[in-house]
Amino acid sequence: MFVEPHIGKGTLRRGGWIEVVCGSMFSGKTEELIRRLNRAMLANQHVEIFKPAVDKRYDKVKIVSHKDSSIPSTPVNFANDILLRAGNCEVVGIDEAQFFDDEIVSVADQLANQGMRVIVAGLDMDFKGRPFKPMDALMSIAEYITKVHAVCMKCGNVASYSHRRTKSKQTIVLGEKDVYEALCRSCFFEAVGTK
Repeated sequence: MFVEPHIGKGTLRRGGWIEVVCGSMFSGKTEELIRRLNRAMLANQHVEIFKPAVDKRYDKVKIVSHKDSSIPSTPVNFANDILLRAGNCEVVGIDEAQFFDDEIVSVADQLANQGMRVIVAGLDMDFKGRPFKPMDALMSIAEYITKVHAVCMKCGNVASYSHRRTKSKQTIVLGEKDVYEALCRSCFFEAVGTK
């Protein structure tokens, strides 16, 4: 389990950092993001939370996990909107970072350089099993990376792939268990026919 370094009041201004929580669908990324943000709020830190406006699966405003944990957030259309709204906070939370434009990398970097703790959650691979942009770039500049895993919905092994069950070829397709399933490596490549 990730334990936050130096989270005492006022310590973040000496130097910020970026934390990335990544993994497949149904792996607990948002649950972990919410856990970390709640801990920061318990430490009386000023927290601002953002999500892509396009993600309205559970709620238009709140960040909601698959387990129904939730936390209020500000929906934004573009990554640069976060810079305008983060203000002088100490901790910035960003969910579903893979839905943002490539500027999210620069935004997270700028916020960390201003002394903020930036916690980003998102899918590390797309439905084809390839690195999901811009998450790959975020991971390369992050100080801390936590990869969480789901359970394979076919065999029960550790799952790190998000298999899309529909025929759509678009990179971004919003959906839940009706559209996606978490699969282990073996079951994923068997499902996509490239074993």
